[in-house]
Formats: sequence, structure tokens, C-alpha cells
Amino acid sequence: MTATGTIDRPLTHDPQKQAPMTSSTNEPLGSATTDVTTLGANASRQNRTLEMQLIPEALARAHMHERLRQADEQRVGTRLIAARRMQRRAERASLRARRALAMAVMQ
Repeated sequence: MTATGTIDRPLTHDPQKQAPMTSSTNEPLGSATTDVTTLGANASRQNRTLEMQLIPEALARAHMHERLRQADEQRVGTRLIAARRMQRRAERASLRARRALAMAVMQ
């Protein structure tokens, strides 16, 4: 038993395995409508395949961009921590110098 497909539910989704659409028999021979082939279906199928192949590349590019952004943020944070550390060190050195000066003045 072979079941024929309909437009809504084709027997197969592969355009190459589907029967080509032709004009109906009750249409005059030299009419304006031409035979419809599956060439457009193949082209759109190849475009989708190309788009599907480029998805991982786009995801990798977005992932790399996010990693670079995180690295920049981390670098800024590391610089801020180092600057605060140097500021505390300078403040301690300033206090030692003031103490030394006060001791020298008192003697």
C-alpha cells in the first residue's frame, strides 16, 4: 500500500525525492504559468544548511567576546586592588615619616 502525500503532509520532506509540480491537464498548453521545479527548495535548503553551519562559529565569537570583556573587568579590578594597596603603603610610610619628624623635633 503506497500512500501519496498531500501539500500539508508530504510523503517526504526531501525536495529531491518529491515529484516535481507540473501544470494541470485542463490548462491550455501555451498558458502563462510555467512548470514549477524544486530548484528554489534546494537553494533555500542549502542556505539553511550554511546558516546552521555558521551558528557554532557565531556562538564561539560571542563566547570569546564575553571572555574578553570579563578579562578586561578583572584587569580593572586587579589594578584597583593594587592601587589601594599602594595607597595604604604610602599612608603608612607618611605616618612613619611624621613620627620620625616629631621625635626629631622633641629631642
